[in-house]
Parts: sequence; C-alpha cells; structure tokens
Amino acid sequence: MSYATLKIEYRGAAAWVWMNRPELHNAFDETLIAELTSAFTALDLEVAVRAVVLAGVGKSFSAGADLNWMKRQGAAPPESNLSDAQKLATLFRTISICATPTIARVHGAALGGGMGLASACDICVASTAAQFATSEVRLGIIPAAIGPFVVRAIGERQAYRYFQTGERIGAGRAREIGLVHEVAEPDALDAKVQEVLDALLTGGPLAQAAATDLIRAVAHRPVDDALVDDTARRIATLRATSEAQEGLSSFFEKRPAAWVPARV
Repeated sequence: MSYATLKIEYRGAAAWVWMNRPELHNAFDETLIAELTSAFTALDLEVAVRAVVLAGVGKSFSAGADLNWMKRQGAAPPESNLSDAQKLATLFRTISICATPTIARVHGAALGGGMGLASACDICVASTAAQFATSEVRLGIIPAAIGPFVVRAIGERQAYRYFQTGERIGAGRAREIGLVHEVAEPDALDAKVQEVLDALLTGGPLAQAAATDLIRAVAHRPVDDALVDDTARRIATLRATSEAQEGLSSFFEKRPAAWVPARV
C-alpha cells in the first residue's frame, strides 16, 4: 500500500514506519492520522513482521497537531469536530493494542500528539536531543486523546504537573519519569533501537503478545482469587503451546529457538 505521509521500510523482521511531513515537523492532520492508523493495523497482521518502529523524517519526531488542521476542526460543525477527534483517539489506541511489539524512535521534538505516540508505543528509545511536552494548555486545549497513554507512561502524579505547565521535558528527565526506556547520543540512536530489536527477536511471538495482554489484565488490579486464577490459567495455556515446547527444547539443547533470526 502506498501512503502520502508515510514511508514504510522493512529491515529484516522489523517494519520501520517513517512519518514523512518533514516540512511541518511531522505534525498531524487528517491524512497522517488515517494513514498511521491504517499502517499499524495492517502491519500488526503481517506474520513476518516481529516489531514495528515508529520514527520521523527530518528534524522532529512529531510536533503534534498541525495547528491549521486543529483550528479548522475547531470551527467545523460539532458532529464533524467530534468525529475527527474520535479518529485521533482511535489512532493512539490502535498503536497501544498492537500484538506486535512497537518502538518509538524519538530524535527531536515529540510535542503534544508526538508525545502521545511515544507513550502509546510499548518501548521508547530517545536521542539525548529529544524534547517532549504536553503543551496543549498553552493553546487553550487539553491533551485529551493522548491522556490515557501519557498517564500510563509517566503516572498520575507527574501528569498533574506536565499537563498543566506544558513544560519541555528533556530526554534524561523523560527517562526518570518513565516515558523513555533508553537514551542514546544522536549518532548512536539507531544502534540503540537495533539493540532493543535484537532483544525482542529472541522472544516467542505468541508469548510476547500474551505478555502485553497480561500487563493490561493485571495492572492496577488487586491480587485477589480471581486474578490469581486468571494468571494460573494464562501460564497453563501458554506452556502447552508448540511455541513453548520449542522454547524449552531449544534451551535444553543449547540452540536458538526456531523463531530467532540467524543474525540475532
């Protein structure tokens, strides 16, 4: 499939999705929103794709909403305005529920919706030059569509500060508050992303999808009898699969599992 605002690049078992509006710092409009949603939906169904990397062409990862688009939607009829906002919210949810592992490669500004993309991905690897912000309040709006994913990433306490101040957050601070997993110098960013990809490719695809589902099932829940039973059923189900049998056999036989690419 061809896209007007994206470039899709396959590197081994990973698909790299490049936002390609560099002249506008990869700011969102209705086309980019629709194409990102479509691309992540399609790639999540490709069995050969073991991980998806989201990146940006040009100086910025994503500067968030295209303000001309935002102003245009604010002046639209209420039904159109709401429909457009729902499409934006659906984009973040689509990325967040991918069974395929997702990595945000952040090299510059990740503002507003750009920070939302970084939060929606499973893993965030950032350049030391990266800058994040939930700057919406400075425009008289709120980080609503991205809110659930940013709060999940940085926690409620930090959100109270940054949602209200709109302050810029450097890469080091972003790692401290839980948004970023790894920080690398700009010229080492791709090598750090590849390091994470190599680690991901050693895991079983079925197990990784089940692991993300497990996180969603247990996060912020009391450890009661129902949860204990649920976790027991999950491991019992997984260890009876052919993938688990292959993983255990490869361990005892001291060889890579069948799903591990030869280069890893």
